[in-house]
Amino acid sequence: MGTRVAGRQRRSGKTRGTGGGTTTVGNGATVMVVVDGTGVPIGLHVDSAQPHERTLAEATVRTIRVPRNRGRPSTRPQEVVADKAYDCAALRSDLRRRGITPTMPARERRNRQRPKRGRPLRTGPSYQHRWKVEQCFAWMDTYRRLVVRYDRHLHIYRAFCLVAIILWCIDRILK
Repeated sequence: MGTRVAGRQRRSGKTRGTGGGTTTVGNGATVMVVVDGTGVPIGLHVDSAQPHERTLAEATVRTIRVPRNRGRPSTRPQEVVADKAYDCAALRSDLRRRGITPTMPARERRNRQRPKRGRPLRTGPSYQHRWKVEQCFAWMDTYRRLVVRYDRHLHIYRAFCLVAIILWCIDRILK
């Protein structure tokens, strides 16, 4: 008779899958979406829930690919609208270097005699359209598979996010 090994001893690693970020609730994933002016997703980045979202913002902007009639797809939007959690000098300078206008409110700081240079005091008229991103996330929450991550591997979860986006785009075209 051979020795028996329990099933849990055969698995290696604590997370038992890729991209499992430890949170206060458990393992999770962060879904970052870039939408156009009508609310259709044009960029998607899924990563572990552990790093802060502002560190993932640059990778999310790099996923934008909008096809054109001729030539390469467009990868640079005119403007990126984000909430104040994304406010940092590194992200702003990276977006400006790529020729993208960052529109995000400055984080609350203690009062100064003079406003700090390079930071806008007001966000601008396009910030009021940020509800379209929140609408996209609310729409994604209608799919139970995306609300709770049941998948072990991050690439499978990302694939289900893409399938949900494709279904939503088909539904919008047929209406």
